[in-house]
Amino acid sequence: MAGTTVADGGLVEQAFGQAATSQGVAPGSAEYERMLAHVRATMGESKITVFRHLFGDEDRARAANRAFEAAYHDLVDQGRCTALPGAAEAVHRLRDAGVKVALTTGFSRDTQDRILAALGWQDLADLTLCPADAGRGRPYPDMVLTALLRTGTDAVQQVAVVGDTGYDMLTGRHAGAGVVVGVLSGAHREHRLRAGGATHLLHSVADLPALLLEEER
Repeated sequence: MAGTTVADGGLVEQAFGQAATSQGVAPGSAEYERMLAHVRATMGESKITVFRHLFGDEDRARAANRAFEAAYHDLVDQGRCTALPGAAEAVHRLRDAGVKVALTTGFSRDTQDRILAALGWQDLADLTLCPADAGRGRPYPDMVLTALLRTGTDAVQQVAVVGDTGYDMLTGRHAGAGVVVGVLSGAHREHRLRAGGATHLLHSVADLPALLLEEER
């Protein structure tokens, strides 16, 4: 969602700052900058997985994740989370054409629901999924395969995975999706998306219906 259909204006990094501070990592320190670089490199991955890597201790990772989510929720509640131009319209157009749409995230269910509520998107898609709904987060294929099962899709080749990070692309490839689309509106640039396995690149998710409906024809 964030970076693909949702513009969060750097809220992930701001919330990470709160999480790091809660664990005694001072902003501007060498440790903080090292951790921030990892956060940027792993955009799209399940957040608890990121914190487990950074802190190497389950209790600290969970505490950091709680602080991250609390900070992110505050920022969302302040209206700092907005829809990317054309995102909702793209979902409507796809659904009108008979394409099932699932919105997935690396955030928790609580955070995802906050974002959906802030945007009025509770009923926008056919399905919304977070890592806890499927088993594992990106780059594992669990959310894509869960979406396939819940929407009654016949084959993985009929699935298109769309995202703004290399982890989204890896997820699509690991799941066997027929189309893996990288959008250039978010965290990672063209070289990272191609390295992850993108079959197509778009400037915006607003261009997705034209691509998918043309592919279908």
